[in-house]
Amino acid sequence: MTAGVEALGPQFVAKALASVRAFNEFTEDNDPHREHDFGAFSIRGQKLFWKIDYYDQSMRYGSENPCDPEATCRVLTVMLAEEY
Repeated sequence: MTAGVEALGPQFVAKALASVRAFNEFTEDNDPHREHDFGAFSIRGQKLFWKIDYYDQSMRYGSENPCDPEATCRVLTVMLAEEY
């Protein structure tokens, strides 16, 4: 998570992580490629985004094959919309 999310305190962080886990509002508009790797939600008037990035095993470059767990490290980031 970003410093902005963490600065809102442990209860906020817990709600944010629970919201990411429960997120299932994927539509053609917000997930046209059906990758389920980005979402948006609000908590207490704060708009948040989460996204998953796919890196190679060295964590230096994008993964050549994001579908291959042996070749890919997935990184989840939870951020305030203003931090995007």
